[in-house]
Amino acid sequence: MIPSATPRKLSIVIPAYNEGATIHLILDQVKAVTLLGGMEKEVIVVNDCSRDNTEEAIKRYIAANPELLIQYRKHEVNQGKGAALHTGIREATGDYIVIQDADLEYDPEEYNVLLRPVLRGVADVVYGSRFMGGKPHRILFFWHSIGNHWLTMLSNAFSNLNLTDMETCYKLFRRDIVQGLTLEEKRFGFEPEVTLKIARIPNIRIYEVGISYYGRTYAEGKKIGWRDGFRAIYCILKYGLLQ
Repeated sequence: MIPSATPRKLSIVIPAYNEGATIHLILDQVKAVTLLGGMEKEVIVVNDCSRDNTEEAIKRYIAANPELLIQYRKHEVNQGKGAALHTGIREATGDYIVIQDADLEYDPEEYNVLLRPVLRGVADVVYGSRFMGGKPHRILFFWHSIGNHWLTMLSNAFSNLNLTDMETCYKLFRRDIVQGLTLEEKRFGFEPEVTLKIARIPNIRIYEVGISYYGRTYAEGKKIGWRDGFRAIYCILKYGLLQ
């Protein structure tokens, strides 16, 4: 049952770094999605100073698809995924904001899965979990899986949440809430920072839903590494203990 006061627009923030080979494919998937309640889509692509043809691919796509509302922003210096998200979140004008990686690991068809708790009027923030079961999940790296579970458990210990996938890309926020945060982390530390800061907001309603995951190998372009795992631990301690 969708309330009559349905949000009007979803802002989709896409950070991109060296994704010239796939950015048009993910934009095609975003374009194809019909959102629940007739919501509009606003796409904000932030090119974090890519060294490949990402900029040319994005501009070519915008010219060929004027019916899809796309804002394009470019960093003149590479700053990291978190910094690209800061830019996209700041520029968003939708009622809600969802994060979408520029690769093909997450399926935009599942925006509606994330939106359902929102449209039912029970959620302010929705996380998409790769580990809740019932959805396709590419089998890849054992130690990455262990690392994700351990980081989520550590984050939960400081946030007092019971998430199953803190590191997920798919996070949907009410725009005024996430724009009201002071976010500092410029790389993959964005995930624990935003989670811990969201968890502190009084009476915040956080939901988690199962999503599919079509993971990439490093040969296919995966970028996160072990150093990012150590940074995530640092961020959990920093924002969990000191702020």
